[in-house]
Amino acid sequence: MFFTTDFEKITGITHQKSFTMNLKQKIMHILYPLIKKISKSGKMGTIRYNKPEKETPESFYHLNIIKSNGQQLDFSNLKGKKVILVNTASDCGYTRQYEELQQLHEKLGDQVAIIAFPANDFGSQEQGSDAEITQFCQLNFGLSFPVAKKTTVIKDSAQHSVFQWLTNASYNGWNDHAPDWNFSKYIVDENGNLTHYFGPSISPMDTEFIKAVEN
Repeated sequence: MFFTTDFEKITGITHQKSFTMNLKQKIMHILYPLIKKISKSGKMGTIRYNKPEKETPESFYHLNIIKSNGQQLDFSNLKGKKVILVNTASDCGYTRQYEELQQLHEKLGDQVAIIAFPANDFGSQEQGSDAEITQFCQLNFGLSFPVAKKTTVIKDSAQHSVFQWLTNASYNGWNDHAPDWNFSKYIVDENGNLTHYFGPSISPMDTEFIKAVEN
């Protein structure tokens, strides 16, 4: 008799039902515009700028990540590009921003590098494994930009080195502001200088965000 496990062995395709959005995620997906609107006036709508412009004391290009597939990405390969770094989660009211980030990725192509950092730091909203997170992102949002291995982005002893750089003014030149929640976004310019922080309720498709990325 032909079982599901036999099908998976032959095709390499795993059973994907568990990686589609559950009821809670579907509801949050629908409510996203309302969640974004309500939270924009509070700290979730925080925007910080590098004004006056300060150069970084510690090079951004010395950093690297291990992607969810186990491959290393050296940031030295990102020279000459804008870079968007965002901490993410699968069970958040802002999770629909995966969709918006993918749209931005498809629009801007190689001009801008987008990197997602799944983390379980806020509300225990990312409890999946790296493999589960990857399948969830690809199946529901068609994600094709790099996703780092699940990590820690808040300020503690386990904080990822990239977020140490992003949230420490002695490294980046001006910003100590850590993520306020899932889908906080940092922008680094073509020369490796941190230019902006955008809180979770600022959509990647908002005019001000697009302007920061394209200018």
